[in-house]
Amino acid sequence: MTPPSLHPFLDELRQSVRGEVRADELSRTLYSSDASIYQVKPYAVLIPRSVEDIQAAVRLAAKYHIPLLPRGGGTSMAGQTVNEALVIDTTPHLNRILEVNADEKWARAEPGVVLASLNTHLKPYGLKFGPDPASGTRAVLGGIVGNNSSGSHSILYGMTADHILAVKVILADGSLAEFSAKTEDELEQIQAQNTFEAQIYRQMLALVRNPRNLDIIRKSTPLHWRRCGGYNLDRLTDGKGFSFRWPHDPRFNLAKLICGSEGTLGFITEVKLNLVETPKLSALAIVHFDDLRTSLDSVPTMLEVEPSAVEMLDAHSMALVENAPLFAEMQRAFIRGKPNNVLIVEFYGESLPELQARLEHLAQHLQTRQIPFTTIVNLTDPAAIENVWKVRTAGFGILMGMKGDVKPLAIVDDAALPPAHLADYILQLEDYCKQDLDHEISYFAHASAGCLHVHNMLNAKLAADVAKFPKIVTFSGDLLKKYGGVLSSEHGDGRLRSWLNPYFFGEEMYDLFKQVKRIFDPQNIFNPGNIVDAPPMTEHLRYGPAYRALPITPMLDFGPEGFDRAVEMCGGTAICRNLTGSMCPTYKASRDERLVTRGRANTLRAAISGGIAFDDPAVYDTLDLCVSCKACKTECPSAVDMAKLKAEYLYQYYKTHALPLRARFFSHFGDLSKLASGLMAPLSNFVLNLGFARGIMNRVLKLAPARPLPAFARFTFDDFYRRRKRVRSAKSVVLIVDVTRNYNHPEIAQAAFHVLEACGYAVIVPPEHDFGRPAFSKGNLALARQKAQKALRILAPYAAQNIPIVGLEPSDISMLIEDNAALLPGDERVKQVAAQALTFEEFMWREMQAGSLAGKFKPQRGKILLHGHCHQKALIGTKYSEELLAFLGYEAKEAGSGCCGMAGSFGYEAEHYELSMKMGELTLLPAVRAQSEDTLIVAAGVSCHEQIAHGAQRKALHPAQVLYQALSQA
Repeated sequence: MTPPSLHPFLDELRQSVRGEVRADELSRTLYSSDASIYQVKPYAVLIPRSVEDIQAAVRLAAKYHIPLLPRGGGTSMAGQTVNEALVIDTTPHLNRILEVNADEKWARAEPGVVLASLNTHLKPYGLKFGPDPASGTRAVLGGIVGNNSSGSHSILYGMTADHILAVKVILADGSLAEFSAKTEDELEQIQAQNTFEAQIYRQMLALVRNPRNLDIIRKSTPLHWRRCGGYNLDRLTDGKGFSFRWPHDPRFNLAKLICGSEGTLGFITEVKLNLVETPKLSALAIVHFDDLRTSLDSVPTMLEVEPSAVEMLDAHSMALVENAPLFAEMQRAFIRGKPNNVLIVEFYGESLPELQARLEHLAQHLQTRQIPFTTIVNLTDPAAIENVWKVRTAGFGILMGMKGDVKPLAIVDDAALPPAHLADYILQLEDYCKQDLDHEISYFAHASAGCLHVHNMLNAKLAADVAKFPKIVTFSGDLLKKYGGVLSSEHGDGRLRSWLNPYFFGEEMYDLFKQVKRIFDPQNIFNPGNIVDAPPMTEHLRYGPAYRALPITPMLDFGPEGFDRAVEMCGGTAICRNLTGSMCPTYKASRDERLVTRGRANTLRAAISGGIAFDDPAVYDTLDLCVSCKACKTECPSAVDMAKLKAEYLYQYYKTHALPLRARFFSHFGDLSKLASGLMAPLSNFVLNLGFARGIMNRVLKLAPARPLPAFARFTFDDFYRRRKRVRSAKSVVLIVDVTRNYNHPEIAQAAFHVLEACGYAVIVPPEHDFGRPAFSKGNLALARQKAQKALRILAPYAAQNIPIVGLEPSDISMLIEDNAALLPGDERVKQVAAQALTFEEFMWREMQAGSLAGKFKPQRGKILLHGHCHQKALIGTKYSEELLAFLGYEAKEAGSGCCGMAGSFGYEAEHYELSMKMGELTLLPAVRAQSEDTLIVAAGVSCHEQIAHGAQRKALHPAQVLYQALSQA
């Protein structure tokens, strides 16, 4: 229910802050869910530009009695980052690393700093932040502290509360306090003051130093050290009688209480964190087992050889990884056969011989103790080790990629207990779920810390399955109390577990928690309903028995699951918010939740389920800003294919709205280019260069005035091909010459043609150049289907003869390999053509591997900066290009860039131009500018060439041109 004071609150808030206040339906929808099973629409969203903005919001919230919710990356698995409140997102602007003291090993930073970014910044110092949650590539420090996060190496580094030195916090009255370790003299001085901060100190000291309360804390705090439920009252004591994995500082430090408080006690604006030295080297032993009990019972034995981590993957999870192509290839490198589960045992060391000795010692120790493992795969190569951790950390996202309504739900996903009881706990829980509640479970484990991430295979859309949720948690809680474990060990309480706190901790301890909440937040404005006074866990589910999706008949084939379930594949884990990699370049350039795959998926889910109108302009605009890079299909563990979803959405939208003139223009760009080139090229280019004519085009088509248009060729590749004498050969290849390489840059296609002929091939060039990519990207799917059918009529006969079909433009090849299958399901010609379709670089790489290029190229010298096309990276990566260029003798370096920002027509469009340039400036354009004039800039995509020329004033070459230059000198 909307509080009557909301509108006056928002009006005054807008006048009081420099940041952005968003109260539109789409923004509220975007912040209504996280990585949990919950969805709660907030009242509004504040994107603050300063700490003062947040202070103003807190003061006004107290004045108008409006709840507030601090939010970072929104990676919560327990639902503590969704609420009926004003959500305050610190990630776009409050993301600075403020100070690093390498000598004293600490860092200060703002709450919106991504953990991975901090560790990258610390790498030159040989330091890092110890706790390493799997979400560290997108989780931010404010959330990590607020959640008391941990990770795979907690047996070494403990939890965030072990490393928090100080926090700056906005208190419930809007004042700013800094909490850090205090001496007794300092505590007396603070208590003598007449401030809200002093009042908090007086009341908290009285609470924790009361003998009766101290006794309650000692007897009610779980014995297992890996705990983060409730409030950390044990950390405000002298530490005696409690287990910790890191030296306990007995000085009174309220930062330890803020840590793990889930935003319920105040708003963190700055953190000061202890740092640890980065290990020099590491090694992994992947120990395979045929049964679960043997595996888990071996964990205490493994801990005797002092590993830095022991992680578990079960058979169900490993099977699902096989459905995620990028991660499946990584997994196959370290899994042998089909084990029931594997334990990933890690060691740190100073040298390779030391690590090898530790790996051998582990195997000998297991054999001596008669642990019946099946095999051990040892890894010391850093790249191979990194891939293992990528598979492990992507685990939940991959699980969420399960097709259908039954999903791996995080119901009891964060329990921990002494490792000696791991097998007893999980086997009893599994038996209860199977026998009593009729469903399967899957699990990962930080086995060394006794932490099990269990996921229940249930359908949240069924009332009968939802009714099982509290039964599962209660049964788990009973087992954990029996075995000395904890309900939450790193994901926190949130909406998922807070309701059980009175039972699990006992009423006396729970009453202390409620007193803490009242001391810090007397008006209950900070994230109410979490840790204390929680609603039932089955309220506000993202899906539930009432959830319904609109009946949509898609043009594209989404398989038996349909369009709606393809949208629902997104589980909210937010790997798309990773600031490295290729996925979601528009988000990287803007830090705007609307422009990330999760945001777009949430937008679509709301649009198909009635949360927002399907044809709402805000939905259209959000999807329109997707550049269809396809990186999500590869990098998202859940395989959310936003490019395909966007194309379908636009098609459905245009059923009731006119297809814009600009979309028609680009959809038919091939036909228009045919008219404008050749004999008409001089006139076409003259007109395009007239300011008056270009101005009309800009206004009519809404093109960016600053973006130059490509010139048309007087002598097209078609002209070249018609005049070219055909080479007879026993082997043939089909060369696809795309629109721009025919009508704008025929020299690239000519170079490829010469290279292929020099390799002994008769080169066949089809008369068609437009294979439907522009029409597909614009949602003009009827036209795209027509072009796909035409392409198949031309190419299928060649494919039937096993003649390779080679393309210069990666987006055309991805059209043949992937998108035609969605446009023309069941057409066998699609599979035939896809099986023969290759990028030019992959085809030449295969020739290189076969030894067919020997003696055909003069050895080259020099450096190359290589930029991979988005679709190229999504399909095959840049490996083939790099190795091919290295074969010529070049020192080739991949630019490490994501999307260049041009993205076909996107960079030409007036409203997208600024964002397009920001995307280019993230990595690519600065990298190009940093190169010497002697360094060759190489890219396969024509859009990439245009962005590089416009943004960095450098000419980029296609790999075919590089090979041709080497060929011509041979």
